[in-house]
Amino acid sequence: MASPVSQYLSEFIATAMLILLGNGVVAGALLNQSKAQGAGWGVITAAWGLAVLIGIYIAGPTSGAIMNPALTIGLASIGKLAWALVPGFVLAQVAGAFLGATLVWLTYLAHWRISDDPELKRAIFCTSPAIRDTKANLLTEAIGTFALTFGALAIGANSFAPGMGPLGVSLLVVVIGMSLGGPTGYAINPARDLGPRIAHALLPIAGKGGSDWGYAWVPVVAPIVGAVLGAFAFQGVYG
Repeated sequence: MASPVSQYLSEFIATAMLILLGNGVVAGALLNQSKAQGAGWGVITAAWGLAVLIGIYIAGPTSGAIMNPALTIGLASIGKLAWALVPGFVLAQVAGAFLGATLVWLTYLAHWRISDDPELKRAIFCTSPAIRDTKANLLTEAIGTFALTFGALAIGANSFAPGMGPLGVSLLVVVIGMSLGGPTGYAINPARDLGPRIAHALLPIAGKGGSDWGYAWVPVVAPIVGAVLGAFAFQGVYG
């Protein structure tokens, strides 16, 4: 088994790649004069799924490629990850997400100043609800993360040809985005939202607005609740 430090480093690198590719497709679809501008929701959800796939291949052999504090806590809650590893995993995931978001900013450096909408720029980094209703937003994120956790555990319980298991998780993320992502943008991962939101707040992004910290707790708390419930539901059904 890899050392804790190796596992933390793997989670950091994999989560950075996840956010670089995931937030990168959003930047490409939204920023002015990007060659991918207007690519749409289908392209965004497909690219996020592929970003998860690449992250799993990067860190799977070392840390399991969790890349998600909510899923980390959910797995620990049913004994599939040692609680002693949880703080290091969570810190590595949030820090990796911050780095990934920073790299997206640098990749599209010339495009921020020619894009006028500050809310659009924030959307490249973090999520916000289509309709701001706290109870509904919490429910949406919890359901999405429940589906992610239960589905990922179910996929892991199946037998696949070597290297093919991660494809199932990738497709799961794609379908969650297509089916459940409309109300809130499907954070389903506290690191995916919090790390880039911190980057948005700190980076000198041309023409940016506020980072919407009043909403920031929703994509942190609700995914944790959904992941823990999903993990216990899977354990209750399948043992």
